[in-house]
Amino acid sequence: MADFWRKWPRKTTQFLISTINQLVFLLFDFLDFIMCIFFRYIDGILEGKSTTPCYCQSQNGSKGCEDGRKIGISDTLFGRRNGFREMGFLGIKSWKAAEGSKKVGSEDLRKTRWSDCGCDLCVSWMNNDGDQKLHVVVQEPSKGNQDFSTTPIQNVIFLHGFLSSSSLWTETMFPEFANGKYRLFAVDLLGFGSSPKPRDCLYTMNDHLEMVEKSVIREFDLTSFHLVAHSMGCMIALALAAKHPNKLKSITLIAPPYFLPSEEEDASTIALKRLAYKSLWPPLLFGAAFMTWYEHLGRCVCFVLCRNHRTWEWILKLVTRKRKLHFLVMDLTRHTHHSAWHTMHNVICGGAKMMGPCLEILRRVRARVVVVQGSLDQVVPVECSHNIKAMVPDAEVKIITGADHSSMIIGRQKEFAKDLQLIWDSFN
Repeated sequence: MADFWRKWPRKTTQFLISTINQLVFLLFDFLDFIMCIFFRYIDGILEGKSTTPCYCQSQNGSKGCEDGRKIGISDTLFGRRNGFREMGFLGIKSWKAAEGSKKVGSEDLRKTRWSDCGCDLCVSWMNNDGDQKLHVVVQEPSKGNQDFSTTPIQNVIFLHGFLSSSSLWTETMFPEFANGKYRLFAVDLLGFGSSPKPRDCLYTMNDHLEMVEKSVIREFDLTSFHLVAHSMGCMIALALAAKHPNKLKSITLIAPPYFLPSEEEDASTIALKRLAYKSLWPPLLFGAAFMTWYEHLGRCVCFVLCRNHRTWEWILKLVTRKRKLHFLVMDLTRHTHHSAWHTMHNVICGGAKMMGPCLEILRRVRARVVVVQGSLDQVVPVECSHNIKAMVPDAEVKIITGADHSSMIIGRQKEFAKDLQLIWDSFN
């Protein structure tokens, strides 16, 4: 009896939190159902026949999943449950968009959607004729007194994480190597920063991989390179390394989201549940769950924030009295809902199943694999780094005490630059 009275406040609190959590996400289910109807109707009026249909009608059918697998998109796009939609809420099982007579052509797919920003910054990539390429920032090695005939130039490709851009590297790491002997490439991944954000792309792992190859490896004729990647970028970096093991010198993974599959669930489902678990706390996890599970509510957020980013930037500058905002703030809105939504599912979740085979290739060729993660990371669990160590026993794992998901880089640039230099110089 004494144990009961000691435990009941904790159990009662847990029950209340769980109940509130379920009610809030049930409300989101309902709102997402309503916004699905809204967007279909408005898209039909403003755009004619919808060129980018949602996944709601495919969630309960097998055909959508089968077609998706054929083109490399993640099962998680079809496996998201919504109680109201599954019950045929209010007797409504399907809704038709108000389709106009307009024919959809390739030129229409280049235009921004009515819910996306159309400012010069966001659509500048459309002004380039011919094949589209990623936005790449290149920092050439400093000539100084170095003799590159005896000390070959080393190429380093930096890949950023989700809702980020090349600024993560150009603002932090590039200044640390301003007088170095390395040629640095910082890439805006497809759909982010200043890179193209096409509507007719599903942002699969292969889409991202091919664009990095086209825009960096083939464009600059790289015969060898080091890779440095953060968070989501680690998954693209691993795929790139596994495809070009003979060109790879080393790969440094910072907070790689890698989950081992279980007997009950595959790696994609585990990644969805672990990285976007439906919880109101902590805030980072809640934000990830909201934007990953709710296609139409996420589009609403992007409509408010991304489409009006210039207004928000003006307000922030006014409030903070700063002429230049921090690059992390700027990067949050430099995408479309279409690019972020598909990249989240098709790369972070869908790509989880590809990481095992990629790591197996790196293990076989005995590639130099270095993993760095913060002990306080609330986005990617620390166990992910140890999972890579389990797959590649020779991998070097370094846990930074007191660091979180971004402070492994930001705030400790000098220490991180020294670590990278030691890795790269070991190949001279």
